[in-house]
Amino acid sequence: MLNSLIMGIALSLVTAFSSLTVSLLNKHTPKHIRMMVQVLIISAYVIIVDIFLKAYMPEMSKSLGPYVGLIITNCIIMGRAEGFAQSNPPLQSFLDGLASGLGYTFVLLTISFFREILGFGTIFGYAVMPEEIMRWTLMVMPPSAFFILACVMWVFNNRRLKLEKKGVEKK
Repeated sequence: MLNSLIMGIALSLVTAFSSLTVSLLNKHTPKHIRMMVQVLIISAYVIIVDIFLKAYMPEMSKSLGPYVGLIITNCIIMGRAEGFAQSNPPLQSFLDGLASGLGYTFVLLTISFFREILGFGTIFGYAVMPEEIMRWTLMVMPPSAFFILACVMWVFNNRRLKLEKKGVEKK
């Protein structure tokens, strides 16, 4: 779960500062190279985060491995840069990027919470389940994240549909 927290913080900072920079350079970037410039900006911030992790958190850097570099291709960052930062003032763009990153962090932490508790019986490395309870080895494998994401989406969609139904019944 600590990996998810650090990855979420890294993604939030990259998204916020990329959005800020894209917003600041908006009027100086020709439209035909706009996407390339955005990718370069995102790449620069990802490299800064990667260097920081290697210098100050070497074990975390090893644990996250190539996943930090994959932030560059994350559609959330590109989407916010293109869809919001491109046409809004710097402060709003920064806050939008930060909020988007924090939302992503919430999702990462939700998924990792269930994976860690069911797979290892721990939260942030602290035992929270008795040793007698069988661990679900499947939960520590990468595909389990998609299963948990599907379950979380099902719960939220079901809740939304119930609220919509109540709203229709009250009218």
